[in-house]
Amino acid sequence: MSDVRRVEIEYCTQCRWLPRAAWLAQELLTTFEAELSELALKPGTGGVFVVRVNDEIVWDRREQGFPEPTAVKQAVRDRVAPGKSLGHSDK
Repeated sequence: MSDVRRVEIEYCTQCRWLPRAAWLAQELLTTFEAELSELALKPGTGGVFVVRVNDEIVWDRREQGFPEPTAVKQAVRDRVAPGKSLGHSDK
């Protein structure tokens, strides 16, 4: 069993969503610096903004709108560090 904990943020280059994806990546890396083994930014097209943990979609803009960082942190935490407190983000 692999202990890889990989997060991927796929974003639309046509929509110029790289800054949003990079900011979210920074938020996740700051929160989960010890828990994540990799975080990738994946260029896409067609309005895509999807966050995956180990290939499982945890956020899709088409279904859920743009994520608040707290919601994504909770989804990632539930998969990579279920016992971790997110402090004020858990409220």
